[in-house]
Parts: sequence; C-alpha cells; structure tokens
Amino acid sequence: MAAIIDGRAIAAKLRGRVAEEVVSLAAEGIVPGLAVVLVGDDPASQVYVRSKVTQTLEAGMRSFEHRLPASTSQEELLGFVAALNDDDAVDGILVQLPLPQHIDSDLVLDAIDPLKDVDGFHPVNVGRLSTGTGGLIPCTPLGCMILLDTAIDHYRGLKAVVIGKSNIVGKPVAMLLLERECTVTVTHIATRNLPDTVRSADIVVVAAGSPGLVRGDWVKPGAVVIDVGINRVERDGRKVIIGDAVREEMDHAAAVTPVPGGVGPMTIACLLSNTLRAARRRRGLPGAVREAAVA
Repeated sequence: MAAIIDGRAIAAKLRGRVAEEVVSLAAEGIVPGLAVVLVGDDPASQVYVRSKVTQTLEAGMRSFEHRLPASTSQEELLGFVAALNDDDAVDGILVQLPLPQHIDSDLVLDAIDPLKDVDGFHPVNVGRLSTGTGGLIPCTPLGCMILLDTAIDHYRGLKAVVIGKSNIVGKPVAMLLLERECTVTVTHIATRNLPDTVRSADIVVVAAGSPGLVRGDWVKPGAVVIDVGINRVERDGRKVIIGDAVREEMDHAAAVTPVPGGVGPMTIACLLSNTLRAARRRRGLPGAVREAAVA
C-alpha cells in the first residue's frame, strides 16, 4: 500500500517554523512584509489572495494587500511595482496571475526586484536556480521537493521523470532534481511513448493539467509520485477536484501525494518561507528557515 504524503500537515509544520523565526526577527526590530497585488476581480484569484493574506498575518508578518481595477493600464501597474520595489517595508512582492489580457505578464514580473521576487519567476532567480547559485526558488517546485524529502533519503542516481515543461513547475522541478544528482527526463505534449518513459522512473512529478493522465500501470513498483495537477471535473452531477494521476491505481507505489491536500498547501507555506528568506537577504542577515528540516 502506497504511503500518502500529507501536504497539509507538512505545510503546517513549515508555517510554524516560519512563524518562530519571524518572532526572533521581530525581536531585532524587523518584521517581514509581503505585498500581494491583485488586478481585476477574477473569482479564483480573489480566493487565493485572501488565503495568502490570512496566512501571512498568522505567521506574524505584515501583509500589504493591493486590489487594482481591471482597467489598470500596464504603465500604471509597472509604476505600482516600482513603488513597491522602493518600499523598504516590503520584502516580498507577488503579482497574482492571471493578469488582464491587455497587460504583458512577463514584462510585469520582470519589473519586480529579484531580491523581492518571492514567486521566483524573475530571470535573475531563474538563472540562479539553473546554475545552482542560490536565489529565490518558485514556491510550488520548492514544495514538491520538500514533499519528496519525506519519502526519499538519497536522490543520487535515481531516475526522475517530470511531466510538463512549464516555467512555473516543470522546468524548475527538473533543475532542483538535477541539483540532487538525479537523472532527469522532462516530457511534454510531443513526447513519444510517454507511458514507457514514466515506467522507468523512480520519481514521477506530473504537472500537465490533464486529469487522470498518469495511470497505475505507468508507474513501477516502489516509485514516488508527486501530483501537482488540480483539475475541477464533474462526477455524479457535482464538481470535484482531481489530480493528473489516478491515485486509486497507485497502491504499488512507495508514496503518492493526494489531490487535494498534497502539493497545494505547500505553495503558500513556501511563499511565506521565501518572504522570510528575502527579508534576511535584503538586510545581509545570515540564515533562514531550513525547509527540508520540516519534513
């Protein structure tokens, strides 16, 4: 029977560690601040922002919530980001995606100070990740690695297959696995014989956005499966959330993440950890919460 990796419990532990370190930092007169910018009234984005604000405050950090109308121009948004870059009370900046269609998301994300880029999407942080020279790591890939750490002691030489090549999850996860000296294969929509490729993997990270893509007979006995997919589908007349892997068929795996309750809760916990890390780095302070230690 495959072990279920409890993302909710691990995320709660990480948030607790972050809160402890925030208390220590506050004793030195420093309270980390996270600014979240929401443009427009996308319902899902509003839910995500509300959760981020709540958990930021619960961790003892300052939360700066900025809601801008959908009519905000690209120039206005860039000016707003520039002001946050210059605000010393702000250690982390998160611009909630998606943005309205008339705004170039890449241009906006590139305008964020890399030291405050707690999403880890700025080209400077992407470059540092690819070269193994530090920087802020994207939250969801970081969360995936923390979950993997609960099931894997030694990565060196293991074969990992990443399904999906997005800049948000697939590519960063592949880089992090390479840093652990895994042999990594990144697959995508044009990959041939995907099931056979997956069958060779000790680690499977699936972030394809395709409900039920990975079946049980794709996964070899003893593999670890990290399912990043969050898909809303209709079953028996009601909406349910399922992953990209069919977990019910994974009993022969060593460990799997559930959906919901696996990778999802880790994303905000890692956002808080990144904000704390940014606050320390901006002030030249050593140390930060060791995410791996919470696993």
